Amino acid sequence: MKNLSLSILGLIIFNLNTIFDFQKNSDISNWNIVEDRVMGGNSNGTFFLNADGHAQFEGNVSLENNDGFVSVRYDMQKIDLENHQMISIKLKGHGKKYQFRIKNRDQNYYSYITEFSTNGEWQNIKIPLKEMYPYFRGRKLNLANFAHQHIDEIGILIGNKKNEKFQLLIDKIELE
Repeated sequence: MKNLSLSILGLIIFNLNTIFDFQKNSDISNWNIVEDRVMGGNSNGTFFLNADGHAQFEGNVSLENNDGFVSVRYDMQKIDLENHQMISIKLKGHGKKYQFRIKNRDQNYYSYITEFSTNGEWQNIKIPLKEMYPYFRGRKLNLANFAHQHIDEIGILIGNKKNEKFQLLIDKIELE
């Protein structure tokens, strides 16, 4: 199956499977940091394009004044998941554990999540959508795993119940 699709006129080429491909000229204005400061915490984070064109999500998680977390969220146009069962993320971390989060409706108070660990090298993390479970404020909810036809928000969160600095480079997020 080809990843490329041509417009009717054949003038525009785009990848139907790409959620976001970070490059030096990428518009990351719809990516937003959310920190535990919304609950009185002291964690902080930034999200920017580095000199190589990768997204760089970094900061410091602090347990002072509540459990610490930092997240970055991408509020996007609804993406149809027809014929897709997995999300693939090419990234490089520094041995930390993160959550990958999605929403099928950005109005939902909860997200569907899975955890992944980084190893200091570039990795392709494969996340089966049907294994993502509903989660809200540190608790798994008594609802079914993800089984929806679209997503309209993705995010990455770090909150390992310890004080820590973090840095995560992201190259590409795709559907498979």
